[in-house]
Amino acid sequence: MREVHTVLDEREPVAYTTVLKLMQIMAEKGLVQREEQGRAHLYRPTLRQEDTQGQIVRDLLHRAFNGSAKQLVLRALAEQPATREELAEIRQMLDALEQKGNS
Repeated sequence: MREVHTVLDEREPVAYTTVLKLMQIMAEKGLVQREEQGRAHLYRPTLRQEDTQGQIVRDLLHRAFNGSAKQLVLRALAEQPATREELAEIRQMLDALEQKGNS
């Protein structure tokens, strides 16, 4: 818990009690598991990062982009341009998806 507060506080000052409340809400929703070790509270994610990202992207895709992957990608790239390396990786992924679709 203290580590989470430290990382968040470096970006923008936030009260320890605010972070604690958010962690408690996340535990209630099943996003993290809480373990007590003495006076310390340890929180662990219940899902892998990739699974969580997938859920968030699917939800965003349907809520904000009416199911359009094209609009989601175009908006993401307009807001945060990709590096040359990232664009090369995106091209490889698109090529692989195209090959898979043509098989």
